[in-house]
Formats: sequence, C-alpha cells, structure tokens
Amino acid sequence: MKSDPKHTRIQTPLPLERDGVGIKVCGMKLNTSEVAALQPDYLGFIFYKKSSRFFEGEMPLLPHGIKKVGVFVNASIEEVVEKITHYNLQAVQLHGSESPEYCSTLKEKYASTAPRVQIIKVFSIKNDFDFEELQPYEAVCDFYLFDTKGKLPGGNGYTFDWSVLKNYPSIKPYFLSGGIGLAEIEAIKTFMQQPESKYCHVIDVNSKFESKPGVKKVAQLKEFKKRLDIKVG
Repeated sequence: MKSDPKHTRIQTPLPLERDGVGIKVCGMKLNTSEVAALQPDYLGFIFYKKSSRFFEGEMPLLPHGIKKVGVFVNASIEEVVEKITHYNLQAVQLHGSESPEYCSTLKEKYASTAPRVQIIKVFSIKNDFDFEELQPYEAVCDFYLFDTKGKLPGGNGYTFDWSVLKNYPSIKPYFLSGGIGLAEIEAIKTFMQQPESKYCHVIDVNSKFESKPGVKKVAQLKEFKKRLDIKVG
C-alpha cells in the first residue's frame, strides 16, 4: 500500500527533552521585570514596527535560564543579526513568509556559537493546514510555532482547532500559540493527554494576559503557570 505523504513521519535530529510543558510569554514591553520574576522559559520581544507591542530601548537584566526570543516579520537578515547581537537573543521567531533559504542562512551563521541561536518558524492555522509546508524547513529550524491565522501576524486573540495537529507528521518540537488564556487551562490539559501533543514543547501566551498591549497581568500569569504544571513523558 502506498503511504500518504501527509502522514509520513519526518525525521529530525533534535531530541525532545523535558518532563513538563514550557511557557513562553510574548509581546514583552512595559513590565518585563515583573513577568521575568515568574521564571517563564521564554520571553518574546517583538521587533516589528507595525505591532502595538513593538520593542525598542534597553532590556532589563533577566534571571538566568530565561531565553530571550526576538520576533520578526519578513525582516532583513542584517536586521535580525543586529538585534541578536545588541540584545544577546537566544532565539529568533520568524513570523512572516521567510523562506527555507532565509532560515538556512541564519542557522549557518550561528552554527558554531555557544549556545547556538535557536530558530523558531511560525505557521498560521485556521480550520486546516497542509503539513507538507513543513518539509522544506525540517533541516533549517529548531522548532515550529503554530498560531491562529488572522488579520495580524500574531496576537489575534483566539485559538485555532488544535485537533488539526492530529495530522502532525514531524518529531520536531513545537510551540502552541494563539488566544491562550486562563480559560484554556482545562483544554490544554485535555490536549496534553492526546497523541498529537507528544511534541508540544511550549505553550505561548500573549494578549489574553494583558491590560493593554505590552502590559502583562502578572497575577494571572502566575496563576496560569501554577495551573499548567503538567508532567509529560
């Protein structure tokens, strides 16, 4: 019987090593230190001028162990490199139509650095998704991020149908994003019991934890982190 390419498992050398799901808080701008005190795994800083959460200026000193992620939308390689250098970013999140060649250029540039800059490629999902789109990126990024397809490149404030991920063909760890807040805790716990969650590495949150763009509700984030203490393995 001929195999369906959409269900052919794609191989990748990156292992999944965690005993729980991580948290990324994106759209950091005005109360970064207070959020950092909660010790999320990643903090995202948006370097896209059209975003209401566009970050500029200096970053506060962050606690050890938090990875700083620069979020870009179709930026030039030169701009990404400049921000990595200036802010000592540990990861870049590519939220536009960046090509596999673009990702490869970045990967090769930082292949010998320690620690190596991680590359997160974003794909937006609405009601369905053609997972064949992932194939050209398998060798040139470290993680995928699945977000809700909307008018904006991120920060649209609502979730997509996570059951689409039943057809996920890769073993590359991914970030789950899009309209996730306290109300989604039980749905996340249910999702994490499903086979399609096996490679879910990080839950990414943003607008559902804001009083206004760039100002996070720290008490709610603290509660979310406490309730999201999910062990997986």
